[in-house]
Amino acid sequence: MVITVFGLGFVGLTTSLGFSEYGHTVYGVEINAERLATISGGKLPFLEPGLDEALVRHLNKRFFPIGTDALAQAVKDSDCIYFCVGTPYGKNGQADLAYLFSAIDQTLAVRPSDKYQVLVVKSTIPPSTTSSKIIPYLEEKGLKVGEDLGVANNPEFLREGHCWDDFMNADRIVLGVSDDRSAQVLKKVYASVKEPVCCVSLNTGEFIKYLSNTLLATLISYSNEMSVVADTIGDIDVAEAFHILHMDKRWGGATMASYCYPGCGYGGYCLPKDTNALYAVARTAGFDAQILKNVISTNDQMPEFIAQKIIRAIGNDKNQTIGILGLSFKPGSDDVRDTPSAKIIRSLQEKGYQHICGYDPVAISEFKRYYDLAMDYTTSYSELLEKADSLVIATAWPEFKNVRQETEKPVVDCRYML
Repeated sequence: MVITVFGLGFVGLTTSLGFSEYGHTVYGVEINAERLATISGGKLPFLEPGLDEALVRHLNKRFFPIGTDALAQAVKDSDCIYFCVGTPYGKNGQADLAYLFSAIDQTLAVRPSDKYQVLVVKSTIPPSTTSSKIIPYLEEKGLKVGEDLGVANNPEFLREGHCWDDFMNADRIVLGVSDDRSAQVLKKVYASVKEPVCCVSLNTGEFIKYLSNTLLATLISYSNEMSVVADTIGDIDVAEAFHILHMDKRWGGATMASYCYPGCGYGGYCLPKDTNALYAVARTAGFDAQILKNVISTNDQMPEFIAQKIIRAIGNDKNQTIGILGLSFKPGSDDVRDTPSAKIIRSLQEKGYQHICGYDPVAISEFKRYYDLAMDYTTSYSELLEKADSLVIATAWPEFKNVRQETEKPVVDCRYML
């Protein structure tokens, strides 16, 4: 395949040489004359182990660095055009898309009208940018996305200092696509890779990049906030505390999905009481730990959010019977202390949904003992499927996994397990 890549910074140059390593012909467009001259001379404008050797290996063989004066022929020959330009901070923290739209304009000015090409954004852009800004921009110019040309995003997950290794040994390839034709073109780009190629919606593709980076940012900020909490309380060896934290088998022996996955909020005995207690003691000592504060606030708000999600899915008929699948705070346990199920049921009842029936494989008696809720129960999963008009998965018990094959009634999956 022939590919044009706009921008030869860390991401663009790595992408260009990576695609060259795959066997594609790549034109790398760079508007900075000094950087273009450096790369054309076979040298990197920055330090990146492995990328220097790849540049020497592919320069003027499969990889051709060019200026905008040679753009027309490059775009004409290309199957897809990748945009790896900067999207820096703009007003109010928003991404500045000026460089991106400038590169798109330059592409449109020279693209052949009789050839289906895919415009691929590899720059990091906020979720919904492609669908709400780029596609309307193209349509305003009379182009039909999916017919005249394709639009996609292909986020990068590169670490500076490890760019080449991260590209050549990626853990996953994400393709945010708007149509099947574009998806097929991009699958050809990655035809030689062994890693999973995940085709998702445009918004999902953009979101995954932010999901990754904001998790890292949150973990770093959480760790830093905890160090301040420790210093505020006093007589705590921060480094030793974190080293011992790292010994927890849940981090070494569990998959990331064990703790980084959405649901209805945390419950049980330990997490609610300990999170609140640490926040309280830090505040008493004189430090208002904002991450802890907002962790508590987010968890407190989740039942209301889930209740609204349920209502949107099942409608406003308050005479229907809502079947709650799962009453314990997590599968494999009969612990119902601070369980999200009780809070969700209470919220639904406050909104007028009084016909609620609950089922749990092991926790019904405990739930009845802890909560005085005006609702029905059934000890049979099949009976609940028959009795309820709509169903809500509130605890991720494995037996609920095939519920959509067992009933045609509306199912609201609040544990994202189906």
